[in-house]
Amino acid sequence: MTDIGAYLKKHTEALVKDVGIETACQITGKSKATLGRYYSDNPEHADRFMPVDAVARLEDNSSFPHVTSALADLRNITLSYNDRSDNAQRGNGNVNSDVIALSQRFATLMSEYQTAMEDGIITVNEAKRLLRETVLLQQVLLEMKLHLDEGKG
Repeated sequence: MTDIGAYLKKHTEALVKDVGIETACQITGKSKATLGRYYSDNPEHADRFMPVDAVARLEDNSSFPHVTSALADLRNITLSYNDRSDNAQRGNGNVNSDVIALSQRFATLMSEYQTAMEDGIITVNEAKRLLRETVLLQQVLLEMKLHLDEGKG
């Protein structure tokens, strides 16, 4: 499996776990085993990836577009949310509250990194925690961008 495949599989796993495995099964009509194969790093599943329609349905129910974001990252593309009508999901704060949230998220990320590096090796679980914190940091940055676009300074 190439590095791109491993990267996409990690984000597919994050997407399924974000939605919840049972919910993901209902949304996609796939079994737990099938969904697991989509993000398995086992060599026999190296060429299996989640169909794009299933990704779209899951991301519609997730807190973050994990796979879409990963695809954008691979092409050095920056994503921006355009759905301005969903204020229940987005924070209603302003840039000042975003800066505070950004500082807190970054501090948490650095704390996780320091903990992971204590023994000089980042384990799989530590990498997952770092990835989760990185995604949360990215979400705060997107909120900040939206507030700046809306003029909520």
